[in-house]
Amino acid sequence: MAKKASLKKTTKQNQRYYHAMLLPGMILLIIFNIIPMFGILMAFQNYVPAKGILGSDWVGLDHFRYMFQLPDSKQIFANTIIIAVGKLVVGMIVPIIFALILNEARVQWFKKWVQTIVYLPNFLSWVVLGTVVSMIFSYDGMFNNFLEFIGSERIMFLASNTWFRPLLIATDVWKSYGYGTIIYLAALTAINPALYESAAMDGANRFKQMIHITLPGILPTIVLLATLNLGSVLNAGFDQVFNLYNPIVYQTGDIIDTYVYRMGLVDMQFSFATAVGLLKSVVSFGLIVLSYKLADKFAGYRIF
Repeated sequence: MAKKASLKKTTKQNQRYYHAMLLPGMILLIIFNIIPMFGILMAFQNYVPAKGILGSDWVGLDHFRYMFQLPDSKQIFANTIIIAVGKLVVGMIVPIIFALILNEARVQWFKKWVQTIVYLPNFLSWVVLGTVVSMIFSYDGMFNNFLEFIGSERIMFLASNTWFRPLLIATDVWKSYGYGTIIYLAALTAINPALYESAAMDGANRFKQMIHITLPGILPTIVLLATLNLGSVLNAGFDQVFNLYNPIVYQTGDIIDTYVYRMGLVDMQFSFATAVGLLKSVVSFGLIVLSYKLADKFAGYRIF
């Protein structure tokens, strides 16, 4: 009994230490994430900074009605979905293919170097990469010089509504596919090597082994990542778009986050910008709940 009492006392002491360690993070979370949520009241007001949130006039759902009447609002929602879905689809396919190819490499030092190189862009911010991409794909940049060298015409990638979306998707995948590759390579290590040996004895070549053993082996990971990424459909990448777009490509490149930034901080339409952002947050929350339910159903993944 004395031993159990001592163990129980030690457990309670450890819990106090853990709670004390969590306290600074919880305080910061409350200050920077919970308290600012009261600002969503601006979406239902005609907010005037001089009057504040408590003194501004209440207008109900007027800003939401106005939002759905604007052609710009419909366009930015369409742009956001198209760009985000393109990034999710291509961003799932490229890491899988690259991981399968890299898994076939037999020289370990080469494999490790390639993993490191493709993973490096993931650590760079779009403030840096945006400048690099702008220099490479500008009208007199390296890529257009190459096109001219092979006899093609120069293309204004950053000022073309035809090319801007593919450029966003391609550069985003280039930045992040190294991270996805590492995840799939880790999933490949969980496949039993005996399966490959048995398949080789039955006459299966490397391609058939990849189709019938490797892909089914990482399928749960693919399903899990696909369902979890569903919750970020409306996050088309503010940092990337903000550092690459310009008024010429607003028609195809303007997304919800950049639109909210312009309406709220540039045009000073605080209430309208809050309404647009709130709608996005509500829809995103619903998609996150749906994604976790799908992840639980198809991949057995649960948080709670």
